[in-house]
Parts: sequence; C-alpha cells; structure tokens
Amino acid sequence: MKAISRALADAARQLEASSDTSRLDSELLMAEALHIDRDRLILSPPDRAVPKRFWDMVERRKAGEPVAYITGRRAFWNIELHVGPGVLVPRPDSEVLISSAIEHFEGKEGPSRILDLGTGPGTLLLAALDIWPKATGVGIDVSRRAMSYAAANARRLGFEQRLKLQLGDWAKGIGETFDLILCNPPYIRDDADLGPGVREFEPDEALFAGSEGLDAYHALAPQLPALLNKGGLAAVEIGYDQAEEVTELLSRERLNAAVAADLAGRPRAVLLTQV
Repeated sequence: MKAISRALADAARQLEASSDTSRLDSELLMAEALHIDRDRLILSPPDRAVPKRFWDMVERRKAGEPVAYITGRRAFWNIELHVGPGVLVPRPDSEVLISSAIEHFEGKEGPSRILDLGTGPGTLLLAALDIWPKATGVGIDVSRRAMSYAAANARRLGFEQRLKLQLGDWAKGIGETFDLILCNPPYIRDDADLGPGVREFEPDEALFAGSEGLDAYHALAPQLPALLNKGGLAAVEIGYDQAEEVTELLSRERLNAAVAADLAGRPRAVLLTQV
C-alpha cells in the first residue's frame, strides 16, 4: 500500500472520535497538504512521502477545528469560497435556498437585484451572482471580518463590480426592493448541544439566536414585506424543527409562505412570495 493511502486510512481512524465524516476530512486535508484537488487524490494518489503538514492539520481537526478553517476554503454550490476564523462555514444545507430560487425563476428572466442578509463570506450572494450573470446585489452583515472575507471572495470570483457590501443590522436603512432575498440567519438556541468544534470555533453571532432560536426571525419579519418585488422570492433558512414557528412569524403582511426541505428531507427554508 502506498504511503499516502496508509496515511489516509490512519488519519480517518484517528478522526472518528471527533468527526462524522472522518474519511472525507482526511482526504480534504491530504489534498490540501499535497496542493492537489481531492478528485486527483482519489483517482491517482501520488507515490510520495506524506507531508508533515498533513499530520499537523490532522491534529487541528482532532481538536475540533473545522476543515474549512484548516484549509482556508470551502466549496458551495458551483463556487469556492475562502473562509477562516470569524465567519460561518458554508454548509450544504444552505444550498436549498439556491435550489429553491432556481426553481422559482425557472422559465423566467431571473432576478435582477439580489439581497443577502447576513452574507458572511458572501456565500449565498456570490453563488446567486454566479448563476445569474446579469444580476447585481447587496450583501449585509454585522461583522467587519465577514465583510472582509466577502469582499475578497467577490474580487477573486470577478464579481466585485456587481455587488455592494455594507455593515448593517439586517435590512435597516435599505430603501430599495429586490427580486430575490436570501438569508441564513442565526437560529440555534443558546443552550443547544452542538457538534464538536462548532461552539468553540465558529462565531457566536452567526449561530445563536436567543433562548428559542427565533430572535433573528422576529427582527426580520417586519422588514421583509417592503423589500420584496412582486413576482420575487425571499428564501430564509431555518432549523429543521422550526418550520411551524418561523412560518407563522414570516407569513404575515402580504406574504405567502411555503417550506422547502434539504437533501435529507428535513424542513430547511421558508419561501416567501407576495400575495
């Protein structure tokens, strides 16, 4: 067995106690250590010594640090984002907001103006701008560090001229309307039991939302109706057990609400359209 293959198997065993995706984690870390992509690693692993850097990264992962922070990047939809401490790691669950938007605008021209509330490293906004090349957008976040990551990702992807990033408290002070509104707010209860490394490494302001996990939705509810154009869509991420409460909160004031499920079949987004 090649050294690389042995190291991958050994690392996966070591990571089993701290990760539900130990094999995937070890592959992503090895690819980063070798400066190749994961596909090449799997299809044609190089016959060479294992870089010391790999084992250093494995130790960081064993301590619970997210793989995305260790490698400095994370794939989301069809783009790759640079991420690091201080920003929320993009998760596959959030892709339901993008797939729901694609379905909503299917057969139509697509959104012209896009708003991303709580944009973080630009995750949802940049994915949407990649899908609809004629669109422009606004990304808002309360975190200066998140804004710096979003700006860097926009430059790297070539979208810098198509968006405006600004610090803000949700949509306060926004005076225009949008065809597509995307939002992944904090929705975790303050006392929730989270997976290894999440509470320790990722920013509290992007995760926690009060004793019931609903504080952000209470803030958003009165703001959304005036922001959404006729024929448009607002897609708001939720916790898997929050569909009833969030639907009730957001469906008032001229907005219809539907619930979309993630790939695991769990409720994951509330979709709002004008009555």
